Amino acid sequence: MTSIGNRRHNAPAIEWPTVFLAFFCYGTWLAAGLLLWPSYPLLALVVLALMVALQSSLAHEILHGHPTRNAQVNEAFVFLPIGVVWPFRRFKTIHLRHHADERLTDPLDDPESYYKALWHHDELPPAMKFLLKINNTMIGRLVLGPWLSCIGFFIDDAKQMLAGDRVIRKAWLLHAIGLAVVLPVVKFGFGMPLWLYVLVPVWLGQSLISIRTFAEHQWSEHPEGRTVIVERSPLSLLFLNNNLHLVHHKSPTVAWYRLPKLFAERRDEWLRMNNGYAFPNYFALLRAYAFKAKEPVVHPVLRRTPEPGRAFKPRVRARSLNGLGSAPVPAEPPKE
Repeated sequence: MTSIGNRRHNAPAIEWPTVFLAFFCYGTWLAAGLLLWPSYPLLALVVLALMVALQSSLAHEILHGHPTRNAQVNEAFVFLPIGVVWPFRRFKTIHLRHHADERLTDPLDDPESYYKALWHHDELPPAMKFLLKINNTMIGRLVLGPWLSCIGFFIDDAKQMLAGDRVIRKAWLLHAIGLAVVLPVVKFGFGMPLWLYVLVPVWLGQSLISIRTFAEHQWSEHPEGRTVIVERSPLSLLFLNNNLHLVHHKSPTVAWYRLPKLFAERRDEWLRMNNGYAFPNYFALLRAYAFKAKEPVVHPVLRRTPEPGRAFKPRVRARSLNGLGSAPVPAEPPKE
């Protein structure tokens, strides 16, 4: 099967389902904080977490060119970072690089890979090796994943900004402007402590997204076999149908609400394409990998340690979204 939907043939100028969903997300977030929090605080925290997760999914949809044909208009739909953590433009830059399917899972080329090259893994302290091993279980990913992702990402972006990267500085400046609206609303409008907002809605919202990302990719010799299909889930709307992740990767410009039909029309073909890397639902994934690592930490191919004395030439690139970034890449040996 060839890639479907790589151009927005017959796409409307405005994709109204996505527009309405954005207003629903922010409207529900406000209602939960202003109306539910004073009387039903536990319910409010849960609803806020769901909206944080939904806004993350919306950001993913919007960086792929939705719901209009104007990038600046699209960015405005997710300008207010209720999830606090990720600057939209940094997420966009990193994620679009991830869509090179022939390099999926390669920790030297895929900025969203959770694998490590052997020589990078060997340089890590024992405590970090242990955390990465736990992070490859589903429960570990839900608990540790958000913290491992953001801490390393923040540190590296700070280094790059101090080194003079103006593009990253601008992304963080825009993010700070958005936070200057969101955080006062939480603190003074909702009357909620900021530490509580970060520890419950933000952390829980990112953990919900980790359910999806935990399953998404595995190493396979065939690029199509690296991307999962989770056929059905009550979380599909929250994930904007990215449980059908292979369909999204092969059709990255197709709107979220069209993905189920695209999958249903060629279900058997999709499952043959990815060599059966599929789960019926996320509960099946949880049963199999709640406390068992789904993948090794070290990439199955990049297991060779460079020879002693071999020169290293680091690649210059953004830190990966898994929080530990890309390892330096061995330079080619000098010619004789």
